[in-house]
Amino acid sequence: MAFDFDFELLQELTETSGAPGYEDRIRNIVRRELDGEVDEIHIDAMGNVVGTVEGTTDYEVAVPAHMDEIGFMVTHVDDDGFLSIDSLGGWDPRVLRAQRVTVHTEDEDLTGVIGSMPPHLLDDEDEQEVSDVYIDLGLPAEEAESRVSVGDIVTMEQTTTRIGEHVTGKALDDRVCLFAMLEAAKRIENPDVTIHFCATVQEEVGLRGAEALGVDIDPNLAIALDVTVANDIPGVTKEKDHVTNLGDGTAIKLKDGSVVTTPKVHRRLRSLAENRDIEYQLEVLPSGGTDTAGFQNTHGAKPVGAISIPTRYLHTVTESAHGDDVSATIDLLTAFLETETGEHDYSL
Repeated sequence: MAFDFDFELLQELTETSGAPGYEDRIRNIVRRELDGEVDEIHIDAMGNVVGTVEGTTDYEVAVPAHMDEIGFMVTHVDDDGFLSIDSLGGWDPRVLRAQRVTVHTEDEDLTGVIGSMPPHLLDDEDEQEVSDVYIDLGLPAEEAESRVSVGDIVTMEQTTTRIGEHVTGKALDDRVCLFAMLEAAKRIENPDVTIHFCATVQEEVGLRGAEALGVDIDPNLAIALDVTVANDIPGVTKEKDHVTNLGDGTAIKLKDGSVVTTPKVHRRLRSLAENRDIEYQLEVLPSGGTDTAGFQNTHGAKPVGAISIPTRYLHTVTESAHGDDVSATIDLLTAFLETETGEHDYSL
């Protein structure tokens, strides 16, 4: 049943660049996809996009998924034309060697490569840090200095493709969940409650967009979407360390490093999944934060829940998710929103 969804839209979302604070291209896609599917589209001063579907009651639900991907900012262009960079979000330096990147200047996109020291020149103790990384544009020094400025943004360059039952590429974190949110928005008709579909910014640098949006919207309930760890790979021998497994269904979050979800919310998600025969698993993530926390206590206490898509190889250019898990996430989110009346008791 894998890939019973709009793969071309998912491909466009993941291949398009949008680092924290510079989500413009993704924002344009979100606006395009929400146009005609929601009653109102609003963009705030940070760049969060909110598509609102008006309900018949005063109860309001926020559904955040973040637009940004991890990237870099240029800090220096040296006398030989090589670029130094600073990270925007969390990178494992080991995955950066010999990768192709795009440098986004004010006027153009330039392709570059991340330089890699020849192996025979490295000592066993040598470990690359992000601060050691440089970008080679293949340009003469004077031309590099004239075309690139400090503050220009850098993202990884990668295509998104299917491998077996999986989809793999860059920026599935969190574009695959942004995709699920957009697909649910297209399915929802005449809800009882008002639903705010929220494409948030700057999650990878501290949940900043969600925290601002939690105040501006001030919903009664939030159901956040993000990817989660799937360590079901060779070398991780203890099943408890897998967190989730690809192909076992959408993940209903119980906790992560930033939030403990509201018990009655995640119990309703579980009950709904079982009643609708939607495959699911439970997520207990030891560390890491999500937009869920940005809505829980930003402007007074709120009940929150979260649905996650299990993903292998997070924060690399080969992030991988199972097609059936993507479909299950869309199905569960849609079912939850369609059955939310504003009368469910989420109190403790």
